[in-house]
Amino acid sequence: MSEMLIAQNQISQMLTMQDAMNARVSETWRDNGYEWYRAIWVECAEMLDHHGWKWWKHQEIDVAQVQLELVDIFHFGLSLRLMTGATVSDITSQLAHELTQQSDETDFKIALENLASAAVTNKAFDAIALADCMRLMNMDLDELFRQYVGKNTLNFFRQDHGYKEGTYIKIWHGEEDNEVLAKLVNELDASATDFQQQLYSALEAKYPS
Repeated sequence: MSEMLIAQNQISQMLTMQDAMNARVSETWRDNGYEWYRAIWVECAEMLDHHGWKWWKHQEIDVAQVQLELVDIFHFGLSLRLMTGATVSDITSQLAHELTQQSDETDFKIALENLASAAVTNKAFDAIALADCMRLMNMDLDELFRQYVGKNTLNFFRQDHGYKEGTYIKIWHGEEDNEVLAKLVNELDASATDFQQQLYSALEAKYPS
């Protein structure tokens, strides 16, 4: 299978998962007027703190945390694209093209500002800017897919276990659920056709009852 076909397959799966997750939160999510673009630029600001931007003090880049924030932004970006009314097939083709583009940008902070700027100015998701951010954080589409499926599955798990009602337990035997998730994702085969189901079952087994 060609690289472009693999990319399209992964993006199509993620779009389907995003639609299902949004519908799990609210069946009328497309009509609710959620400001997905605002979620993007707020996440961009949070991410910059994990990357570091203060020239007056020493800061270490927290690459793992920056990658997690990029995955969160991709959730919102997919939602924005789904809101356009275009078909999943058309969105998939467009995103596959944009996410495999490469600009000459070498400064992560500028790439991130491009991503935030599109969200603030045009209320849009700039997938090329996201691709720049990913490239500058050593994150390819396979890694985005692996982490996206992980976070999407955890979001479903949270909803199924009382997140909206406030009864969900976020600390599992001394670890945050995100930390548990990261370990499980690394232990499982992301290329398996039932990767999401395996991951959900693994979370179920770890969840404190």
